[in-house]
Amino acid sequence: MPTPPVPDRYTSRFDQTYDVIVVGFGFAGAVAAIEAHDAGARVLLIEKMPDPGGISICAGGGLRYGTDKEAAYEYVKATNAGKTPDDVIRAFADGMVELKDYLESLAHPVGATVEVIHRSANYPFPGFDSLSFVQIEQVPGLDIDAEYPHVHGTRNSRGTHLFKVLHENIKRRGIEVRLGTPALRLITDRNGETRGLWTGGAAGARAIAARQGVILACGGFEAGTELQEQYWQFGEVRSVAFRGNTGDAIKLGQDLGANLWHLWHFHGSYGFHHTDPAFPLGIRVKRLPDWTPGVNEPKVPMTWILVDKQGRRFMNEYEPYFQDTGHRALERMDTTTQTPANRPAFLIVDELGRQRYPLASVVYNDRDLPPYTWSADNLKEVENGILEVAQSVEELAAILGAEPAQLQASLDRWNAACERGRDDDFGRPAGSMEPIRQAPFYVGKVWPVVSNTQGGIAHDAHQRVLNGYGEPIERLYVAGEAGSLWGHLYLVGGNLAECFISGRIASDRVTGLPSWDQPSEPDIKHSDAMTPA
Repeated sequence: MPTPPVPDRYTSRFDQTYDVIVVGFGFAGAVAAIEAHDAGARVLLIEKMPDPGGISICAGGGLRYGTDKEAAYEYVKATNAGKTPDDVIRAFADGMVELKDYLESLAHPVGATVEVIHRSANYPFPGFDSLSFVQIEQVPGLDIDAEYPHVHGTRNSRGTHLFKVLHENIKRRGIEVRLGTPALRLITDRNGETRGLWTGGAAGARAIAARQGVILACGGFEAGTELQEQYWQFGEVRSVAFRGNTGDAIKLGQDLGANLWHLWHFHGSYGFHHTDPAFPLGIRVKRLPDWTPGVNEPKVPMTWILVDKQGRRFMNEYEPYFQDTGHRALERMDTTTQTPANRPAFLIVDELGRQRYPLASVVYNDRDLPPYTWSADNLKEVENGILEVAQSVEELAAILGAEPAQLQASLDRWNAACERGRDDDFGRPAGSMEPIRQAPFYVGKVWPVVSNTQGGIAHDAHQRVLNGYGEPIERLYVAGEAGSLWGHLYLVGGNLAECFISGRIASDRVTGLPSWDQPSEPDIKHSDAMTPA
Protein backbone atom coordinates (compact mmCIF):
# COMPACT_ATOMS: atom_id res chain seq x y z
CA MET A 1 0.00 0.00 0.00
CA PRO A 2 1.50 3.38 -0.97
CA THR A 3 2.28 5.84 1.82
CA PRO A 4 -0.23 8.73 1.81
CA PRO A 5 1.27 12.15 1.08
CA VAL A 6 2.30 14.26 4.07
CA PRO A 7 0.00 17.30 4.40
CA ASP A 8 1.39 20.78 3.84
CA ARG A 9 2.58 22.31 7.07
CA TYR A 10 2.12 25.86 5.76
CA THR A 11 -1.42 25.75 4.41
CA SER A 12 -3.55 28.83 4.91
CA ARG A 13 -6.82 27.25 3.79
CA PHE A 14 -8.79 25.66 6.59
CA ASP A 15 -11.81 23.40 6.51
CA GLN A 16 -12.94 24.39 10.02
CA THR A 17 -11.97 26.79 12.77
CA TYR A 18 -11.84 26.38 16.55
CA ASP A 19 -10.16 28.35 19.30
CA VAL A 20 -8.35 25.40 20.89
CA ILE A 21 -7.66 21.88 19.60
CA VAL A 22 -6.82 19.20 22.17
CA VAL A 23 -5.19 16.03 20.85
CA GLY A 24 -5.92 12.91 22.92
CA PHE A 25 -8.94 11.94 25.03
CA GLY A 26 -7.45 10.51 28.19
CA PHE A 27 -7.32 12.28 31.55
CA ALA A 28 -5.01 15.10 30.44
CA GLY A 29 -6.92 15.80 27.24
CA ALA A 30 -10.27 15.73 29.02
CA VAL A 31 -9.13 18.17 31.72
CA ALA A 32 -7.55 20.47 29.12
CA ALA A 33 -10.74 20.49 27.05
CA ILE A 34 -12.96 21.17 30.07
CA GLU A 35 -10.81 24.03 31.28
CA ALA A 36 -10.49 25.61 27.83
CA HIS A 37 -14.25 25.42 27.35
CA ASP A 38 -14.91 26.97 30.76
CA ALA A 39 -12.57 29.83 29.83
CA GLY A 40 -14.84 30.59 26.86
CA ALA A 41 -13.00 28.82 24.06
CA ARG A 42 -14.60 26.81 21.29
CA VAL A 43 -12.86 23.47 21.71
CA LEU A 44 -12.31 20.43 19.52
CA LEU A 45 -11.17 17.27 21.31
CA ILE A 46 -9.83 14.55 19.00
CA GLU A 47 -8.80 10.95 19.68
CA LYS A 48 -7.28 8.65 17.08
CA MET A 49 -8.63 5.45 18.62
CA PRO A 50 -12.28 4.41 18.18
CA ASP A 51 -12.92 4.61 21.93
CA PRO A 52 -11.95 7.20 24.55
CA GLY A 53 -9.90 6.73 27.68
CA GLY A 54 -6.39 6.10 26.37
CA ILE A 55 -4.06 4.50 28.86
CA SER A 56 -5.53 6.67 31.63
CA ILE A 57 -8.71 4.64 31.98
CA CYS A 58 -6.63 1.56 32.87
CA ALA A 59 -4.95 3.26 35.82
CA GLY A 60 -5.69 2.85 39.51
CA GLY A 61 -7.42 6.22 39.61
CA GLY A 62 -5.67 7.82 42.59
CA LEU A 63 -4.25 11.32 42.11
CA ARG A 64 -1.23 12.22 44.23
CA TYR A 65 -2.39 15.02 46.49
CA GLY A 66 -0.54 17.20 48.96
CA THR A 67 -1.55 19.74 51.58
CA ASP A 68 1.95 21.20 51.93
CA LYS A 69 3.24 22.49 48.60
CA GLU A 70 6.79 22.98 49.91
CA ALA A 71 7.02 19.41 51.16
CA ALA A 72 5.58 18.13 47.87
CA TYR A 73 8.12 20.20 45.95
CA GLU A 74 11.05 18.86 47.98
CA TYR A 75 10.00 15.25 47.45
CA VAL A 76 9.38 15.52 43.70
CA LYS A 77 12.62 17.46 43.24
CA ALA A 78 14.57 14.73 45.03
CA THR A 79 13.10 11.96 42.87
CA ASN A 80 13.93 13.80 39.66
CA ALA A 81 17.65 13.98 40.51
CA GLY A 82 18.24 17.23 38.63
CA LYS A 83 16.76 16.01 35.35
CA THR A 84 13.70 18.31 35.38
CA PRO A 85 13.81 22.12 35.83
CA ASP A 86 12.90 23.37 39.29
CA ASP A 87 10.21 25.74 38.02
CA VAL A 88 8.42 22.86 36.28
CA ILE A 89 8.50 20.86 39.52
CA ARG A 90 7.33 23.92 41.47
CA ALA A 91 4.31 24.38 39.20
CA PHE A 92 3.43 20.71 39.65
CA ALA A 93 3.74 20.89 43.45
CA ASP A 94 1.57 24.02 43.53
CA GLY A 95 -1.05 22.14 41.54
CA MET A 96 -0.97 19.13 43.87
CA VAL A 97 -2.50 21.10 46.75
CA GLU A 98 -5.45 22.12 44.56
CA LEU A 99 -6.38 18.65 43.36
CA LYS A 100 -8.96 17.77 46.02
CA ASP A 101 -11.01 20.91 45.52
CA TYR A 102 -10.75 20.65 41.76
CA LEU A 103 -11.78 17.00 41.65
CA GLU A 104 -14.75 17.77 43.89
CA SER A 105 -15.79 20.55 41.51
CA LEU A 106 -16.02 17.96 38.71
CA ALA A 107 -17.44 15.11 40.77
CA HIS A 108 -20.27 16.72 42.70
CA PRO A 109 -22.27 17.98 39.69
CA VAL A 110 -22.47 14.39 38.39
CA GLY A 111 -23.29 12.89 41.80
CA ALA A 112 -19.90 11.27 42.39
CA THR A 113 -18.15 11.30 45.75
CA VAL A 114 -14.48 11.93 46.51
CA GLU A 115 -12.25 10.42 49.19
CA VAL A 116 -8.75 11.15 50.49
CA ILE A 117 -6.46 8.32 51.58
CA HIS A 118 -3.17 9.09 53.31
CA ARG A 119 -0.32 7.08 51.87
CA SER A 120 3.34 7.96 52.05
CA ALA A 121 5.53 8.15 48.97
CA ASN A 122 7.80 5.34 47.84
CA TYR A 123 11.19 6.59 49.00
CA PRO A 124 12.34 8.22 52.28
CA PHE A 125 13.21 11.59 50.75
CA PRO A 126 12.22 14.92 52.33
CA GLY A 127 8.44 15.36 52.23
CA PHE A 128 7.65 11.67 51.61
CA ASP A 129 5.14 11.46 54.47
CA SER A 130 3.21 14.61 53.49
CA LEU A 131 1.41 13.05 50.52
CA SER A 132 -1.95 11.36 50.06
CA PHE A 133 -4.25 10.13 47.32
CA VAL A 134 -7.48 11.77 46.26
CA GLN A 135 -9.81 9.63 44.19
CA ILE A 136 -13.39 9.04 43.14
CA GLU A 137 -15.09 6.92 45.77
CA GLN A 138 -18.18 6.04 43.76
CA VAL A 139 -20.22 7.09 40.74
CA PRO A 140 -23.92 6.30 41.17
CA GLY A 141 -25.29 3.95 38.55
CA LEU A 142 -21.97 3.31 36.78
CA ASP A 143 -22.02 0.02 34.89
CA ILE A 144 -18.42 -0.32 33.70
CA ASP A 145 -19.08 -3.22 31.34
CA ALA A 146 -21.93 -1.39 29.63
CA GLU A 147 -20.32 2.05 29.60
CA TYR A 148 -16.80 1.05 28.58
CA PRO A 149 -16.93 -2.46 27.05
CA HIS A 150 -13.57 -1.87 25.38
CA VAL A 151 -11.85 -1.76 28.79
CA HIS A 152 -11.02 -5.09 30.41
CA GLY A 153 -9.98 -6.00 33.95
CA THR A 154 -10.88 -2.70 35.65
CA ARG A 155 -13.92 -3.75 37.68
CA ASN A 156 -12.07 -3.08 40.94
CA SER A 157 -10.14 -0.07 39.65
CA ARG A 158 -10.99 3.57 40.27
CA GLY A 159 -9.55 4.61 36.91
CA THR A 160 -12.83 3.95 35.13
CA HIS A 161 -14.70 5.88 37.85
CA LEU A 162 -12.42 8.87 37.36
CA PHE A 163 -12.77 8.75 33.60
CA LYS A 164 -16.56 8.53 33.91
CA VAL A 165 -16.56 11.78 35.90
CA LEU A 166 -14.46 13.52 33.25
CA HIS A 167 -16.51 12.02 30.42
CA GLU A 168 -19.75 13.29 31.96
CA ASN A 169 -18.27 16.76 32.32
CA ILE A 170 -17.28 16.71 28.65
CA LYS A 171 -20.81 15.67 27.63
CA ARG A 172 -22.58 18.19 29.84
CA ARG A 173 -20.58 21.03 28.34
CA GLY A 174 -21.30 19.92 24.81
CA ILE A 175 -17.60 19.84 23.93
CA GLU A 176 -17.15 18.45 20.43
CA VAL A 177 -15.37 15.10 20.43
CA ARG A 178 -14.15 13.23 17.35
CA LEU A 179 -13.08 9.64 17.82
CA GLY A 180 -11.16 7.73 15.16
CA THR A 181 -9.49 11.01 14.26
CA PRO A 182 -5.68 11.00 14.27
CA ALA A 183 -3.53 14.12 14.28
CA LEU A 184 -1.51 14.03 11.06
CA ARG A 185 0.61 17.18 11.19
CA LEU A 186 0.70 20.56 12.89
CA ILE A 187 0.12 23.62 10.75
CA THR A 188 2.23 26.76 11.21
CA ASP A 189 2.80 30.08 9.55
CA ARG A 190 6.15 30.77 7.88
CA ASN A 191 7.56 32.04 11.18
CA GLY A 192 6.82 28.74 12.92
CA GLU A 193 3.84 29.89 14.97
CA THR A 194 1.24 27.16 15.39
CA ARG A 195 -1.93 27.79 13.39
CA GLY A 196 -3.79 24.50 13.63
CA LEU A 197 -3.68 20.84 12.78
CA TRP A 198 -4.26 18.37 9.99
CA THR A 199 -6.56 15.54 11.07
CA GLY A 200 -7.26 12.21 9.43
CA GLY A 201 -10.11 9.75 9.68
CA ALA A 202 -12.98 8.52 7.56
CA ALA A 203 -13.51 11.96 6.03
CA GLY A 204 -9.89 12.15 4.85
CA ALA A 205 -7.32 14.81 5.66
CA ARG A 206 -8.79 18.06 6.95
CA ALA A 207 -7.07 21.28 7.94
CA ILE A 208 -8.47 22.57 11.23
CA ALA A 209 -7.52 26.03 12.48
CA ALA A 210 -6.78 26.61 16.17
CA ARG A 211 -7.05 30.37 16.70
CA GLN A 212 -5.46 30.31 20.14
CA GLY A 213 -3.42 27.13 20.10
CA VAL A 214 -3.02 23.35 20.17
CA ILE A 215 -2.54 21.17 23.24
CA LEU A 216 -0.85 17.80 22.70
CA ALA A 217 -2.22 15.30 25.25
CA CYS A 218 -1.89 12.10 23.24
CA GLY A 219 0.32 10.10 25.58
CA GLY A 220 3.70 8.48 25.23
CA PHE A 221 5.12 5.61 23.21
CA GLU A 222 4.23 2.38 25.01
CA ALA A 223 3.39 0.92 21.61
CA GLY A 224 5.92 2.99 19.65
CA THR A 225 8.33 0.22 18.73
CA GLU A 226 10.48 2.40 16.45
CA LEU A 227 11.13 4.87 19.28
CA GLN A 228 11.80 2.05 21.73
CA GLU A 229 14.32 0.45 19.40
CA GLN A 230 16.19 3.74 19.09
CA TYR A 231 16.09 5.01 22.67
CA TRP A 232 15.95 1.90 24.89
CA GLN A 233 18.72 -0.66 25.22
CA PHE A 234 15.89 -3.15 25.78
CA GLY A 235 14.59 -2.54 22.27
CA GLU A 236 10.91 -3.31 21.94
CA VAL A 237 9.01 -3.67 25.22
CA ARG A 238 5.36 -4.70 25.25
CA SER A 239 2.70 -2.39 26.64
CA VAL A 240 0.52 -3.95 29.32
CA ALA A 241 -2.53 -1.81 28.62
CA PHE A 242 -2.89 0.10 25.36
CA ARG A 243 -1.80 -0.07 21.72
CA GLY A 244 -2.79 3.50 20.83
CA ASN A 245 0.21 5.36 22.28
CA THR A 246 2.79 5.25 19.50
CA GLY A 247 4.65 8.52 20.08
CA ASP A 248 2.40 10.82 18.06
CA ALA A 249 3.12 13.86 20.24
CA ILE A 250 6.87 13.39 19.79
CA LYS A 251 6.56 13.20 16.01
CA LEU A 252 4.24 16.21 15.84
CA GLY A 253 6.44 18.27 18.14
CA GLN A 254 9.71 17.37 16.47
CA ASP A 255 8.33 18.58 13.16
CA LEU A 256 8.28 22.05 14.72
CA GLY A 257 11.66 21.68 16.43
CA ALA A 258 10.55 20.46 19.85
CA ASN A 259 13.23 19.36 22.27
CA LEU A 260 12.84 16.04 24.09
CA TRP A 261 13.63 14.76 27.56
CA HIS A 262 13.68 11.58 29.69
CA LEU A 263 13.25 9.24 26.73
CA TRP A 264 15.11 6.45 28.56
CA HIS A 265 12.65 6.46 31.47
CA PHE A 266 9.54 4.33 31.63
CA HIS A 267 7.21 3.11 34.35
CA GLY A 268 7.24 -0.65 34.13
CA SER A 269 8.03 -3.97 35.69
CA TYR A 270 8.50 -7.54 34.55
CA GLY A 271 5.79 -9.77 33.20
CA PHE A 272 4.73 -12.52 30.87
CA HIS A 273 4.03 -12.76 27.15
CA HIS A 274 0.92 -14.67 26.12
CA THR A 275 1.65 -17.71 23.97
CA ASP A 276 -1.11 -16.67 21.56
CA PRO A 277 0.39 -14.16 19.09
CA ALA A 278 -3.09 -12.69 18.67
CA PHE A 279 -2.70 -11.24 22.19
CA PRO A 280 0.17 -8.76 21.73
CA LEU A 281 0.15 -7.07 25.15
CA GLY A 282 2.46 -7.83 28.05
CA ILE A 283 0.97 -9.29 31.23
CA ARG A 284 2.30 -7.65 34.37
CA VAL A 285 3.05 -9.78 37.43
CA LYS A 286 0.80 -9.45 40.44
CA ARG A 287 1.06 -6.15 42.23
CA LEU A 288 2.08 -6.49 45.87
CA PRO A 289 2.09 -3.61 48.40
CA ASP A 290 4.68 -0.88 47.91
CA TRP A 291 7.04 -0.16 50.79
CA THR A 292 9.37 2.60 51.96
CA PRO A 293 12.96 1.69 52.93
CA GLY A 294 13.74 2.40 56.56
CA VAL A 295 10.09 3.17 57.30
CA ASN A 296 8.10 0.04 56.62
CA GLU A 297 8.66 -3.29 54.93
CA PRO A 298 6.13 -5.60 53.28
CA LYS A 299 4.68 -8.50 55.24
CA VAL A 300 3.12 -10.12 52.18
CA PRO A 301 4.97 -13.14 50.79
CA MET A 302 6.19 -12.91 47.23
CA THR A 303 5.97 -16.51 46.09
CA TRP A 304 8.55 -16.35 43.30
CA ILE A 305 12.16 -15.70 42.49
CA LEU A 306 13.68 -14.74 39.15
CA VAL A 307 16.69 -16.48 37.66
CA ASP A 308 18.68 -15.91 34.49
CA LYS A 309 19.33 -18.37 31.66
CA GLN A 310 22.03 -20.08 33.73
CA GLY A 311 19.67 -20.55 36.66
CA ARG A 312 21.18 -17.83 38.87
CA ARG A 313 19.30 -15.16 40.81
CA PHE A 314 20.35 -11.71 39.65
CA MET A 315 18.10 -9.12 41.33
CA ASN A 316 15.90 -8.07 44.22
CA GLU A 317 12.52 -9.15 42.88
CA TYR A 318 10.67 -6.90 45.36
CA GLU A 319 12.07 -3.37 45.25
CA PRO A 320 10.12 -0.61 47.07
CA TYR A 321 8.03 0.08 43.97
CA PHE A 322 8.82 -2.88 41.76
CA GLN A 323 5.88 -2.11 39.47
CA ASP A 324 7.93 0.95 38.47
CA THR A 325 11.55 -0.20 38.56
CA GLY A 326 11.25 -3.98 38.32
CA HIS A 327 12.31 -3.99 34.67
CA ARG A 328 15.62 -2.22 35.19
CA ALA A 329 17.63 -5.27 36.26
CA LEU A 330 16.61 -6.99 33.02
CA GLU A 331 18.41 -4.40 30.90
CA ARG A 332 21.95 -5.77 31.16
CA MET A 333 23.54 -6.64 27.83
CA ASP A 334 26.14 -9.34 27.19
CA THR A 335 28.48 -7.29 25.04
CA THR A 336 30.45 -10.29 23.80
CA THR A 337 27.37 -11.69 22.07
CA GLN A 338 25.27 -8.51 21.76
CA THR A 339 22.40 -10.35 23.36
CA PRO A 340 20.45 -9.55 26.52
CA ALA A 341 21.86 -11.30 29.57
CA ASN A 342 18.62 -11.44 31.54
CA ARG A 343 15.90 -11.43 28.88
CA PRO A 344 13.95 -13.47 29.13
CA ALA A 345 14.35 -14.23 32.80
CA PHE A 346 12.51 -17.11 34.42
CA LEU A 347 9.97 -16.79 37.22
CA ILE A 348 9.89 -19.86 39.44
CA VAL A 349 7.32 -20.89 42.07
CA ASP A 350 6.65 -24.18 43.77
CA GLU A 351 3.31 -25.91 44.34
CA LEU A 352 2.50 -23.90 47.47
CA GLY A 353 3.29 -20.67 45.66
CA ARG A 354 1.12 -21.65 42.72
CA GLN A 355 -1.82 -22.19 45.05
CA ARG A 356 -1.44 -18.96 47.02
CA TYR A 357 -2.69 -16.33 44.53
CA PRO A 358 -2.74 -15.41 40.82
CA LEU A 359 0.74 -14.61 39.61
CA ALA A 360 -0.39 -11.83 37.28
CA SER A 361 -3.28 -9.58 36.33
CA VAL A 362 -4.51 -8.15 33.05
CA VAL A 363 -5.95 -4.65 32.49
CA TYR A 364 -6.24 -3.10 29.04
CA ASN A 365 -8.16 -0.74 26.78
CA ASP A 366 -8.64 -2.39 23.40
CA ARG A 367 -11.91 -3.27 21.68
CA ASP A 368 -10.19 -5.60 19.22
CA LEU A 369 -8.69 -7.95 21.80
CA PRO A 370 -10.84 -10.62 23.45
CA PRO A 371 -11.18 -10.43 27.24
CA TYR A 372 -8.49 -12.33 29.10
CA THR A 373 -8.53 -12.94 32.85
CA TRP A 374 -5.61 -14.59 34.60
CA SER A 375 -6.87 -17.63 36.50
CA ALA A 376 -7.09 -17.63 40.29
CA ASP A 377 -5.12 -20.88 40.60
CA ASN A 378 -2.70 -20.24 37.69
CA LEU A 379 -3.70 -23.53 36.04
CA LYS A 380 -5.25 -21.98 32.94
CA GLU A 381 -1.81 -20.53 32.27
CA VAL A 382 -0.31 -24.00 32.54
CA GLU A 383 -2.80 -25.21 29.95
CA ASN A 384 -2.09 -22.38 27.51
CA GLY A 385 1.68 -22.61 27.97
CA ILE A 386 2.45 -19.31 29.70
CA LEU A 387 3.64 -21.45 32.60
CA GLU A 388 5.39 -24.81 32.33
CA VAL A 389 5.46 -27.58 34.94
CA ALA A 390 8.49 -29.51 36.18
CA GLN A 391 8.31 -32.45 38.55
CA SER A 392 11.93 -32.05 39.66
CA VAL A 393 14.78 -29.57 39.68
CA GLU A 394 16.34 -31.53 36.80
CA GLU A 395 13.22 -31.05 34.68
CA LEU A 396 13.12 -27.39 35.67
CA ALA A 397 16.74 -26.92 34.59
CA ALA A 398 15.98 -28.55 31.25
CA ILE A 399 13.20 -26.03 30.60
CA LEU A 400 15.63 -23.18 31.33
CA GLY A 401 18.50 -24.74 29.43
CA ALA A 402 20.58 -24.46 32.62
CA GLU A 403 22.89 -26.86 34.41
CA PRO A 404 20.89 -28.74 37.09
CA ALA A 405 23.68 -28.29 39.65
CA GLN A 406 23.70 -24.51 39.17
CA LEU A 407 19.92 -24.23 39.50
CA GLN A 408 19.91 -26.50 42.56
CA ALA A 409 22.60 -24.34 44.15
CA SER A 410 20.53 -21.21 43.50
CA LEU A 411 17.42 -22.76 45.07
CA ASP A 412 19.41 -24.05 48.04
CA ARG A 413 20.94 -20.63 48.61
CA TRP A 414 17.52 -18.97 48.39
CA ASN A 415 15.89 -21.42 50.77
CA ALA A 416 18.73 -20.96 53.26
CA ALA A 417 18.24 -17.19 53.06
CA CYS A 418 14.53 -17.67 53.79
CA GLU A 419 15.37 -19.75 56.88
CA ARG A 420 17.86 -17.08 57.95
CA GLY A 421 15.35 -14.29 57.27
CA ARG A 422 17.88 -12.24 55.33
CA ASP A 423 18.77 -11.95 51.66
CA ASP A 424 22.48 -11.15 51.69
CA ASP A 425 22.71 -11.28 47.90
CA PHE A 426 20.20 -8.63 46.79
CA GLY A 427 18.47 -7.29 49.89
CA ARG A 428 14.94 -8.49 49.28
CA PRO A 429 12.74 -7.57 52.29
CA ALA A 430 12.49 -10.37 54.82
CA GLY A 431 8.70 -10.30 55.07
CA SER A 432 8.40 -11.16 51.39
CA MET A 433 10.72 -14.18 51.41
CA GLU A 434 9.19 -17.62 50.92
CA PRO A 435 11.10 -20.85 50.21
CA ILE A 436 10.72 -22.81 46.98
CA ARG A 437 10.84 -26.50 47.88
CA GLN A 438 7.69 -28.42 47.08
CA ALA A 439 7.38 -30.00 43.64
CA PRO A 440 5.92 -29.66 41.15
CA PHE A 441 7.65 -26.44 40.18
CA TYR A 442 6.20 -23.89 37.78
CA VAL A 443 8.20 -21.61 35.54
CA GLY A 444 7.36 -18.87 33.08
CA LYS A 445 9.48 -16.63 30.90
CA VAL A 446 9.32 -12.99 31.99
CA TRP A 447 10.28 -9.87 30.09
CA PRO A 448 10.34 -6.12 30.69
CA VAL A 449 6.84 -4.68 30.30
CA VAL A 450 5.85 -1.02 30.12
CA SER A 451 2.90 0.56 31.88
CA ASN A 452 3.64 4.04 30.60
CA THR A 453 6.55 6.06 29.31
CA GLN A 454 8.00 9.08 31.13
CA GLY A 455 9.95 10.61 28.27
CA GLY A 456 8.58 13.01 25.72
CA ILE A 457 8.38 16.67 24.79
CA ALA A 458 10.31 19.19 26.86
CA HIS A 459 8.24 22.07 28.19
CA ASP A 460 8.40 24.99 30.59
CA ALA A 461 6.38 25.67 33.74
CA HIS A 462 3.50 26.95 31.58
CA GLN A 463 3.41 23.69 29.54
CA ARG A 464 4.71 25.52 26.47
CA VAL A 465 6.63 23.21 24.15
CA LEU A 466 10.30 24.24 23.96
CA ASN A 467 12.75 23.96 21.10
CA GLY A 468 16.38 22.93 21.41
CA TYR A 469 17.36 26.44 22.55
CA GLY A 470 14.81 26.51 25.34
CA GLU A 471 12.53 28.87 23.41
CA PRO A 472 8.76 28.29 23.34
CA ILE A 473 7.16 27.20 20.09
CA GLU A 474 4.37 29.71 19.76
CA ARG A 475 0.85 28.44 20.59
CA LEU A 476 1.93 24.82 21.10
CA TYR A 477 1.37 23.21 24.51
CA VAL A 478 1.72 19.74 25.97
CA ALA A 479 -0.10 18.00 28.82
CA GLY A 480 0.11 14.68 30.62
CA GLU A 481 2.37 11.81 29.69
CA ALA A 482 3.31 13.36 26.33
CA GLY A 483 5.60 15.72 28.25
CA SER A 484 5.97 13.88 31.54
CA LEU A 485 8.15 15.59 34.14
CA TRP A 486 9.27 12.35 35.82
CA GLY A 487 12.98 12.16 35.06
CA HIS A 488 14.46 9.55 37.39
CA LEU A 489 12.17 7.88 39.95
CA TYR A 490 8.41 7.86 39.70
CA LEU A 491 5.88 8.70 42.42
CA VAL A 492 2.91 6.32 42.41
CA GLY A 493 -0.16 8.33 41.37
CA GLY A 494 2.06 11.06 39.97
CA ASN A 495 1.22 10.58 36.30
CA LEU A 496 -2.50 10.95 36.97
CA ALA A 497 -1.91 14.04 39.08
CA GLU A 498 0.23 15.42 36.28
CA CYS A 499 -2.58 14.85 33.77
CA PHE A 500 -4.87 17.08 35.80
CA ILE A 501 -2.32 19.71 36.77
CA SER A 502 -0.68 20.09 33.37
CA GLY A 503 -4.03 20.01 31.57
CA ARG A 504 -5.23 22.90 33.69
CA ILE A 505 -2.03 24.90 33.25
CA ALA A 506 -1.92 24.41 29.47
CA SER A 507 -5.53 25.49 29.04
CA ASP A 508 -5.10 28.51 31.30
CA ARG A 509 -2.16 29.69 29.23
CA VAL A 510 -3.55 29.02 25.78
CA THR A 511 -6.93 30.60 26.46
CA GLY A 512 -5.20 33.75 27.69
CA LEU A 513 -3.70 34.34 24.25
CA PRO A 514 -5.28 36.59 21.62
CA SER A 515 -6.48 34.80 18.50
CA TRP A 516 -3.90 34.88 15.75
CA ASP A 517 -6.50 35.98 13.20
CA GLN A 518 -7.61 38.91 15.38
CA PRO A 519 -4.43 40.79 16.39
CA SER A 520 -4.67 42.70 19.63
CA GLU A 521 -2.50 43.81 22.50
CA PRO A 522 -1.32 40.64 24.27
CA ASP A 523 -2.28 39.95 27.86
CA ILE A 524 1.14 40.24 29.51
CA LYS A 525 0.23 37.66 32.14
CA HIS A 526 -0.42 34.99 29.53
CA SER A 527 1.81 36.09 26.67
CA ASP A 528 3.82 33.39 24.94
CA ALA A 529 6.71 35.86 25.08
CA MET A 530 6.82 35.61 28.87
CA THR A 531 9.92 34.18 30.50
CA PRO A 532 9.10 31.26 32.81
CA ALA A 533 8.96 32.20 36.46
